[in-house]
Amino acid sequence: MKTKALLIAVITLSMVSCNSDKKKGEKAIEANPETSTEKTMTTVEKSIENTKWLISSLEGQDLTGEQEIYFILDAETNRVSGKSGCNTFMGTYTIEEGNRISFSELGSTRMMCPDLKINEAEVLSVFELADNFTVSDGTLSLNKAKRAPLAVFKKAVVSNEPIVEKYWKLKTLEGKEVSMTDNQEREVYFTLKGHNNSVTGFAGCNIMQGVYVLEEGNRIRFTNMATTLKACPDVDFNEAEFLKIFEIADNYIIDGDVLSLNVGRRAPLAVFEAIYMH
Repeated sequence: MKTKALLIAVITLSMVSCNSDKKKGEKAIEANPETSTEKTMTTVEKSIENTKWLISSLEGQDLTGEQEIYFILDAETNRVSGKSGCNTFMGTYTIEEGNRISFSELGSTRMMCPDLKINEAEVLSVFELADNFTVSDGTLSLNKAKRAPLAVFKKAVVSNEPIVEKYWKLKTLEGKEVSMTDNQEREVYFTLKGHNNSVTGFAGCNIMQGVYVLEEGNRIRFTNMATTLKACPDVDFNEAEFLKIFEIADNYIIDGDVLSLNVGRRAPLAVFEAIYMH
Protein backbone atom coordinates (compact mmCIF):
# COMPACT_ATOMS: atom_id res chain seq x y z
CA MET A 1 0.00 0.00 0.00
CA LYS A 2 2.81 2.39 0.89
CA THR A 3 4.42 1.72 -2.49
CA LYS A 4 1.13 2.37 -4.29
CA ALA A 5 0.54 5.62 -2.38
CA LEU A 6 4.05 6.82 -3.19
CA LEU A 7 3.51 6.11 -6.88
CA ILE A 8 0.26 8.09 -6.91
CA ALA A 9 2.00 11.02 -5.21
CA VAL A 10 4.79 11.01 -7.80
CA ILE A 11 2.29 10.98 -10.70
CA THR A 12 0.30 13.83 -9.11
CA LEU A 13 3.41 15.97 -8.66
CA SER A 14 4.44 15.29 -12.27
CA MET A 15 1.04 16.45 -13.58
CA VAL A 16 1.16 19.62 -11.47
CA SER A 17 4.68 20.34 -12.69
CA CYS A 18 3.67 19.86 -16.37
CA ASN A 19 0.66 22.15 -16.03
CA SER A 20 2.80 24.76 -14.30
CA ASP A 21 5.44 24.60 -17.05
CA LYS A 22 2.74 24.85 -19.70
CA LYS A 23 1.27 27.97 -18.09
CA LYS A 24 4.72 29.51 -17.78
CA GLY A 25 5.31 28.78 -21.45
CA GLU A 26 2.00 30.39 -22.41
CA LYS A 27 2.80 33.47 -20.31
CA ALA A 28 6.26 33.66 -21.88
CA ILE A 29 4.72 33.64 -25.35
CA GLU A 30 2.26 36.38 -24.35
CA ALA A 31 5.05 38.46 -22.86
CA ASN A 32 7.48 37.91 -25.75
CA PRO A 33 7.54 41.11 -27.84
CA GLU A 34 8.85 39.25 -30.87
CA THR A 35 5.62 37.50 -31.86
CA SER A 36 5.23 36.53 -35.49
CA THR A 37 2.89 39.47 -36.14
CA GLU A 38 5.37 41.98 -34.75
CA LYS A 39 8.24 40.39 -36.61
CA THR A 40 6.28 40.80 -39.84
CA MET A 41 5.53 44.40 -39.01
CA THR A 42 9.20 45.13 -38.34
CA THR A 43 10.15 43.59 -41.66
CA VAL A 44 7.61 45.74 -43.50
CA GLU A 45 8.80 48.88 -41.73
CA LYS A 46 12.39 48.20 -42.69
CA SER A 47 11.35 47.51 -46.27
CA ILE A 48 9.97 51.02 -46.78
CA GLU A 49 12.23 53.10 -44.53
CA ASN A 50 15.64 54.47 -45.52
CA THR A 51 14.68 54.01 -49.17
CA LYS A 52 14.15 56.55 -51.93
CA TRP A 53 10.65 56.13 -53.39
CA LEU A 54 10.06 57.62 -56.86
CA ILE A 55 6.50 58.37 -57.93
CA SER A 56 5.12 56.41 -60.88
CA SER A 57 1.42 57.36 -60.75
CA LEU A 58 -0.78 59.92 -59.00
CA GLU A 59 -4.52 59.21 -58.65
CA GLY A 60 -4.15 56.75 -61.52
CA GLN A 61 -2.30 59.19 -63.80
CA ASP A 62 1.01 57.88 -65.15
CA LEU A 63 3.87 60.19 -64.16
CA THR A 64 6.70 58.11 -65.57
CA GLY A 65 9.23 60.38 -67.24
CA GLU A 66 7.91 63.57 -65.63
CA GLN A 67 9.75 65.74 -63.10
CA GLU A 68 11.35 63.73 -60.33
CA ILE A 69 9.00 63.32 -57.38
CA TYR A 70 10.14 61.23 -54.44
CA PHE A 71 10.18 60.81 -50.68
CA ILE A 72 12.43 59.14 -48.09
CA LEU A 73 11.50 57.94 -44.60
CA ASP A 74 14.36 58.25 -42.12
CA ALA A 75 13.96 55.43 -39.59
CA GLU A 76 16.31 57.02 -37.06
CA THR A 77 14.52 60.37 -36.81
CA ASN A 78 11.04 59.45 -38.11
CA ARG A 79 11.30 62.33 -40.54
CA VAL A 80 10.02 62.35 -44.09
CA SER A 81 11.70 64.42 -46.79
CA GLY A 82 11.34 64.59 -50.53
CA LYS A 83 10.68 66.55 -53.69
CA SER A 84 7.23 67.39 -55.04
CA GLY A 85 8.38 68.34 -58.55
CA CYS A 86 9.86 71.79 -58.05
CA ASN A 87 10.03 72.25 -54.29
CA THR A 88 11.40 70.09 -51.50
CA PHE A 89 9.25 69.16 -48.51
CA MET A 90 9.77 67.75 -45.03
CA GLY A 91 7.86 66.61 -41.96
CA THR A 92 7.46 63.64 -39.63
CA TYR A 93 5.69 60.30 -39.93
CA THR A 94 4.41 57.45 -37.79
CA ILE A 95 4.06 53.78 -38.73
CA GLU A 96 1.78 51.50 -36.72
CA GLU A 97 0.75 47.85 -36.81
CA GLY A 98 -1.33 46.81 -39.80
CA ASN A 99 0.61 48.95 -42.30
CA ARG A 100 -0.92 52.11 -40.85
CA ILE A 101 0.95 55.32 -41.62
CA SER A 102 0.38 59.00 -40.92
CA PHE A 103 2.27 62.16 -41.77
CA SER A 104 2.46 65.47 -39.95
CA GLU A 105 1.67 68.71 -41.75
CA LEU A 106 4.48 69.10 -44.26
CA GLY A 107 6.68 72.14 -44.72
CA SER A 108 7.82 73.07 -48.23
CA THR A 109 10.10 75.50 -50.00
CA ARG A 110 8.37 78.15 -52.15
CA MET A 111 10.21 78.23 -55.45
CA MET A 112 8.22 79.40 -58.49
CA CYS A 113 8.37 76.95 -61.40
CA PRO A 114 6.07 78.23 -64.18
CA ASP A 115 7.04 75.41 -66.56
CA LEU A 116 6.10 72.67 -64.08
CA LYS A 117 3.54 70.28 -65.57
CA ILE A 118 2.53 68.77 -62.24
CA ASN A 119 0.28 70.28 -59.56
CA GLU A 120 2.50 70.12 -56.49
CA ALA A 121 -0.49 70.66 -54.20
CA GLU A 122 -1.94 67.35 -55.42
CA VAL A 123 1.34 65.60 -54.62
CA LEU A 124 1.47 67.02 -51.10
CA SER A 125 -2.20 66.13 -50.50
CA VAL A 126 -1.25 62.45 -50.85
CA PHE A 127 0.69 62.69 -47.60
CA GLU A 128 -2.13 64.61 -45.89
CA LEU A 129 -4.72 61.96 -46.80
CA ALA A 130 -2.77 58.69 -46.64
CA ASP A 131 -3.52 56.47 -43.65
CA ASN A 132 -2.15 53.11 -44.84
CA PHE A 133 0.29 51.60 -47.30
CA THR A 134 0.92 48.43 -49.26
CA VAL A 135 4.30 47.29 -50.54
CA SER A 136 5.18 44.49 -52.95
CA ASP A 137 8.06 43.74 -55.33
CA GLY A 138 9.68 47.16 -55.07
CA THR A 139 6.39 49.05 -55.42
CA LEU A 140 4.82 51.13 -52.63
CA SER A 141 1.24 52.44 -52.63
CA LEU A 142 0.02 55.16 -50.28
CA ASN A 143 -3.71 54.72 -49.70
CA LYS A 144 -6.73 56.24 -47.99
CA ALA A 145 -8.81 53.51 -46.34
CA LYS A 146 -9.69 50.89 -48.98
CA ARG A 147 -9.84 53.29 -51.94
CA ALA A 148 -7.67 52.94 -55.03
CA PRO A 149 -4.09 54.11 -54.31
CA LEU A 150 -3.60 57.84 -53.92
CA ALA A 151 -0.13 57.43 -55.40
CA VAL A 152 2.20 54.61 -56.38
CA PHE A 153 5.98 54.73 -55.98
CA LYS A 154 8.88 52.59 -57.15
CA LYS A 155 12.02 51.87 -55.19
CA ALA A 156 14.98 53.83 -56.54
CA VAL A 157 18.38 52.26 -57.01
CA VAL A 158 20.90 53.51 -54.46
CA SER A 159 23.38 56.05 -55.75
CA ASN A 160 26.44 53.86 -55.21
CA GLU A 161 25.74 52.19 -58.55
CA PRO A 162 28.86 52.02 -60.77
CA ILE A 163 27.30 54.40 -63.30
CA VAL A 164 27.12 57.26 -60.76
CA GLU A 165 29.87 59.80 -59.99
CA LYS A 166 32.01 58.93 -63.00
CA TYR A 167 33.20 60.96 -65.96
CA TRP A 168 31.84 59.16 -69.04
CA LYS A 169 33.64 60.14 -72.25
CA LEU A 170 31.82 59.45 -75.52
CA LYS A 171 33.50 56.77 -77.67
CA THR A 172 30.88 55.81 -80.28
CA LEU A 173 27.58 57.34 -81.37
CA GLU A 174 25.12 55.08 -83.22
CA GLY A 175 28.00 52.70 -83.94
CA LYS A 176 30.39 55.35 -85.30
CA GLU A 177 33.70 56.21 -83.63
CA VAL A 178 33.84 59.71 -82.16
CA SER A 179 36.90 61.92 -81.72
CA MET A 180 37.35 65.59 -80.93
CA THR A 181 36.98 67.81 -83.98
CA ASP A 182 38.72 71.05 -84.91
CA ASN A 183 37.60 74.03 -82.85
CA GLN A 184 35.77 71.77 -80.38
CA GLU A 185 36.15 73.23 -76.91
CA ARG A 186 36.48 69.85 -75.15
CA GLU A 187 35.51 66.18 -75.45
CA VAL A 188 31.88 65.06 -75.23
CA TYR A 189 30.99 63.53 -71.84
CA PHE A 190 28.41 63.33 -69.09
CA THR A 191 28.38 62.69 -65.32
CA LEU A 192 25.59 61.54 -63.00
CA LYS A 193 25.61 63.19 -59.57
CA GLY A 194 24.40 60.97 -56.74
CA HIS A 195 23.36 63.57 -54.16
CA ASN A 196 20.70 65.27 -56.30
CA ASN A 197 20.19 62.91 -59.26
CA SER A 198 21.41 65.53 -61.72
CA VAL A 199 23.08 65.07 -65.10
CA THR A 200 25.85 67.40 -66.24
CA GLY A 201 28.05 67.26 -69.29
CA PHE A 202 29.25 68.70 -72.59
CA ALA A 203 27.38 67.94 -75.81
CA GLY A 204 30.00 69.05 -78.34
CA CYS A 205 29.16 72.74 -78.38
CA ASN A 206 26.91 73.40 -75.41
CA ILE A 207 26.90 72.51 -71.74
CA MET A 208 24.00 70.23 -70.85
CA GLN A 209 22.16 69.41 -67.65
CA GLY A 210 19.10 67.53 -66.51
CA VAL A 211 17.76 64.91 -64.12
CA TYR A 212 18.06 61.11 -64.13
CA VAL A 213 16.28 58.26 -62.39
CA LEU A 214 17.73 54.77 -61.86
CA GLU A 215 15.44 51.80 -61.36
CA GLU A 216 15.94 48.09 -60.78
CA GLY A 217 17.20 46.03 -63.68
CA ASN A 218 19.65 48.69 -64.96
CA ARG A 219 16.76 50.88 -66.05
CA ILE A 220 17.46 54.60 -66.52
CA ARG A 221 15.42 57.64 -67.49
CA PHE A 222 16.59 61.16 -68.29
CA THR A 223 14.24 64.14 -67.91
CA ASN A 224 14.38 67.94 -68.10
CA MET A 225 17.46 67.86 -70.32
CA ALA A 226 18.50 71.37 -71.33
CA THR A 227 21.55 73.03 -72.86
CA THR A 228 23.08 76.44 -73.24
CA LEU A 229 22.28 78.15 -76.56
CA LYS A 230 25.73 78.68 -77.95
CA ALA A 231 26.20 78.39 -81.75
CA CYS A 232 29.28 76.52 -83.01
CA PRO A 233 29.26 76.60 -86.84
CA ASP A 234 32.90 75.46 -87.05
CA VAL A 235 32.41 72.33 -84.90
CA ASP A 236 31.76 69.26 -87.04
CA PHE A 237 29.75 67.25 -84.54
CA ASN A 238 26.05 66.39 -84.58
CA GLU A 239 25.05 67.68 -81.19
CA ALA A 240 21.32 67.11 -81.79
CA GLU A 241 21.96 63.42 -82.52
CA PHE A 242 23.90 63.08 -79.29
CA LEU A 243 21.23 64.83 -77.19
CA LYS A 244 18.54 62.61 -78.72
CA ILE A 245 20.13 59.65 -76.88
CA PHE A 246 19.06 61.05 -73.54
CA GLU A 247 15.47 61.34 -74.76
CA ILE A 248 15.11 57.70 -75.80
CA ALA A 249 17.59 55.67 -73.69
CA ASP A 250 15.83 53.42 -71.18
CA ASN A 251 18.55 51.04 -69.98
CA TYR A 252 22.30 50.71 -69.64
CA ILE A 253 25.04 48.10 -69.52
CA ILE A 254 28.40 48.47 -67.77
CA ASP A 255 31.33 46.20 -68.56
CA GLY A 256 34.35 47.30 -66.56
CA ASP A 257 34.99 50.91 -67.57
CA VAL A 258 32.72 50.79 -70.64
CA LEU A 259 29.13 52.04 -70.51
CA SER A 260 26.45 51.52 -73.16
CA LEU A 261 23.21 53.54 -73.22
CA ASN A 262 20.46 51.58 -74.96
CA VAL A 263 16.79 51.57 -75.86
CA GLY A 264 15.16 48.19 -75.53
CA ARG A 265 17.41 45.43 -76.82
CA ARG A 266 18.76 47.33 -79.79
CA ALA A 267 22.44 47.88 -80.48
CA PRO A 268 23.85 50.59 -78.17
CA LEU A 269 22.80 54.15 -78.91
CA ALA A 270 26.14 55.33 -77.56
CA VAL A 271 29.18 53.86 -75.85
CA PHE A 272 31.22 55.70 -73.24
CA GLU A 273 34.50 55.13 -71.41
CA ALA A 274 35.13 55.97 -67.76
CA ILE A 275 37.96 58.51 -67.40
CA TYR A 276 39.61 58.85 -64.01
CA MET A 277 41.03 62.24 -63.10
CA HIS A 278 44.32 62.24 -61.19
